Amino acid sequence: MSKFIIEGGNALNGEITVAGNKNAALPIIAATVLTDEPCIIENLPIIRDVQAMLAILDDLGKTITQLSPHSYQISNSINKTQLNKELSGSLRASILYLGALLASSGKVVMSPPGGCVIGRRNIDCHLEVISAMGAKFKIEDRLYSAELTKLKPARIFLKEASVTATENAMLLAAVTSGETIIENAACEPHVADLADVLGKMGATVIGGGTNQIHIKGQKKLSGFHHRVMPDHIEAGTFAIAAACTQGKMIIHDACKKHLYMTIYYLKNMGVELKFLNENTLSVSPSKLVPNIKIIKVGVWPGFPTDLMSPMIVLATQAEGTTLCHDWMYESRMFFVDKLIAMGAQITQCDPHRVLVTGPTKLKGKTLSSPDIRAGIALVIAALSATGTGEIDRVELIDKGYENIVLRLNKVGAEIQKVND
Repeated sequence: MSKFIIEGGNALNGEITVAGNKNAALPIIAATVLTDEPCIIENLPIIRDVQAMLAILDDLGKTITQLSPHSYQISNSINKTQLNKELSGSLRASILYLGALLASSGKVVMSPPGGCVIGRRNIDCHLEVISAMGAKFKIEDRLYSAELTKLKPARIFLKEASVTATENAMLLAAVTSGETIIENAACEPHVADLADVLGKMGATVIGGGTNQIHIKGQKKLSGFHHRVMPDHIEAGTFAIAAACTQGKMIIHDACKKHLYMTIYYLKNMGVELKFLNENTLSVSPSKLVPNIKIIKVGVWPGFPTDLMSPMIVLATQAEGTTLCHDWMYESRMFFVDKLIAMGAQITQCDPHRVLVTGPTKLKGKTLSSPDIRAGIALVIAALSATGTGEIDRVELIDKGYENIVLRLNKVGAEIQKVND
């Protein structure tokens, strides 16, 4: 176990570059199972989830060659269809191998996927996808197993716009003769990035990044060379951190077209920011006064649920009362007791909503990170606080943020990572 020791009260000033998009990297890594040809992926973030996803590939028999700190070549064929229990249990994205292995080998055996516990996240949507496309599923001895009887195209209406269920449907459709149509598909930028990759591999994909995706597959797909898009969640996180600490920060690789709703809410919280070009965001010290009374997550292009935890910290530093509402995950708000311990004025209305009144002077405390996004929110809170804060279980933060201590220290933070 490791912990961060953070000296609060320092403004974050300087320039920082956004890493590759974690949620784009993981399905693209899974897509390499669909071909035996070499695949080169650039701009992979150096995070625990990416390393776990690559470790699963290695265990399946793929050859993994690191070309640079952020680039890998993945080649050769898999030699088994059962996922390593420990590896698949370490991250939620292992569910993407359900579609990938069914597409490449016609069967898969895996343990229930792991990852952060922020609410009930069942796999019903995934089962509806694979069933519609010809697979049978069963649970035996606490293992999931699925096998294709006959792979067939389908018209699939997802009961919820699940990102990973959409991606599993895309992976299967990419090797299916005929046209598969995915309706109520997830529209996030990382879904569009996967669509781009599948197109490079030889499938015809129309509508990636919209709620209706048409895919005409090819039985044999080719290798690809692809650069993972920047992470808009990380860009928003850095902007919030700068605003909370009253810093002046230039954020590179902050893709403007992926940040419209995030920027809308930040501006309405009083944050002074502007785009210097389509991929460079400038944040300046500002008086935080909310011109909006409610911040509510939504399906894309709505406000992303992964930024709600940092946004709650921002609300503690803004003058007035803000209602923060995340209807997607019933445990997203359960970290606010830690902010209250730091001095925040927060009332939890129910599992999905909190009322935040500010501004409050936070004080450094010894706390524990409950998940990736709450963990980075606690880091921002500690940076904004007076005194010394400690955050343990930071391995969870490392699952989603690359070299966060080094990168934040370069812009004025004082964070030390200590291994117990």
